[in-house]
Amino acid sequence: MKKNILLNKPKKSLGQNFLIDENISRKTVKLLDIKPEDYFLEIGPGYGSLTKYLIEQTKNLICVEIDKEIFKNISEKYSDIKIINEDVLKINFNSLAEGIDRLRVVGNIPYNITSQIIFHIIDQREKIKDLTIMVQLEVAERIIAKPKSKEYGILSVISQAYSTPKLLFKVPPQCFFPKPKVYSGMLHFDFTNNLNNKIVNHNLFRKLVRTTFAKRRKILKNSLKDIDEKLDLNAFDMYLSKRPEELSIHEFIDLSNKINTIISDPGSSYDVS
Repeated sequence: MKKNILLNKPKKSLGQNFLIDENISRKTVKLLDIKPEDYFLEIGPGYGSLTKYLIEQTKNLICVEIDKEIFKNISEKYSDIKIINEDVLKINFNSLAEGIDRLRVVGNIPYNITSQIIFHIIDQREKIKDLTIMVQLEVAERIIAKPKSKEYGILSVISQAYSTPKLLFKVPPQCFFPKPKVYSGMLHFDFTNNLNNKIVNHNLFRKLVRTTFAKRRKILKNSLKDIDEKLDLNAFDMYLSKRPEELSIHEFIDLSNKINTIISDPGSSYDVS
């Protein structure tokens, strides 16, 4: 295992665990199967463990690095590519993708904001082709989980509704510095293959998923009341005796669309904000 030399002490406040295994970096870039027309955005390049292999395959690369000291270092090291010193959660991917088809996003992200990053990218999915990120293995297993499993939850349903997520490979703690206490996983989200166009009301769909899983041990007859107390539950009789973990992605979408049909009545005061 060849390790990168780190110039600064990792910052706990930024959730920094730097990838130091060159084999993992090479494997990741190989699996990306980069084409000449691809445009990439790398989240958190750090000291360039992935960056140096990405630029061997493409010059169409933008990096986003929040750490000012690391940003300065990597900007000097890779002066021929665009590097932005910013929080990725404040990045407008639509603006960055202006003039091109769709961005491909890759990175070794801070585990403490994994969900926020995933949802932020899902919100801007129209301009993103795919996402390949390192996450905590436990989170990866939740994202790809199937119904009727203990891992199946909000992350599973939202991720699988808006993309096709796949665990590419597992990564042991010794591949990072500092060494985390958990295993990691390289996860791929394909945004070109999803159920997005079947969802009529996206705000309502997400509210339904979050509301029902907030009471995951309760049957839907109880949790649906929290969506809107005026809802006539008889219209959803086929779902009322089920718990949220028993519903497939298609069933969540179907239930969401059925609720939307009712609350879309001009006389309804329903608010999904």
